[in-house]
Amino acid sequence: MFSDVVSFDDEKLILVDEQDNVVGYKDKLECHLGSGVLHRAFSIFLFNDKGELLLQQRAKDKMLWGGFWSNTVCSHPRKGETAEFATQRRLKEEMGITTELKYIYKFIYTAKFGEIGSENENCYVYVGNYNGEVKPNPTEIADWKWISKSELNEELKSNPQNYTPWFKMEWEKLNSEYESKLKALRIF
Repeated sequence: MFSDVVSFDDEKLILVDEQDNVVGYKDKLECHLGSGVLHRAFSIFLFNDKGELLLQQRAKDKMLWGGFWSNTVCSHPRKGETAEFATQRRLKEEMGITTELKYIYKFIYTAKFGEIGSENENCYVYVGNYNGEVKPNPTEIADWKWISKSELNEELKSNPQNYTPWFKMEWEKLNSEYESKLKALRIF
């Protein structure tokens, strides 16, 4: 187990336009204040051989959605990083995991968190398979668990307020538009 701080308010994120063209760079904190500034992000969904999804509960002291449950990993590529590099870096930093990932799709969304700030992201969604040990970084993750698809769907119906907005959007899209692709990859 480790407790290294791996995320910083002043790390430079990649600003993009609606077509995902790079238009500049800005500190992570500035990207999330007010209505936010459109920037690149990614979400990772890891499934084990039982078809269970690895969920994380975000550290409670995170500025946005602290203590909420979300997908395996969600973060940002930094200035000079590809999404493929950043996903592997962050998977290792947050969960202590390395595994092959498959890109599925990307989408733009915004979500406001009270008066604190917002997510305004062009988010790349990746999936992968993992069956080994999980070593979460406690500075990033308060808790984690494996959950079946049916249990998660029931939980999202009963307690949607416990989950991050991007996770709920991504999970719905993976189940509706990308289910056959995930079955072909032997994920679902």
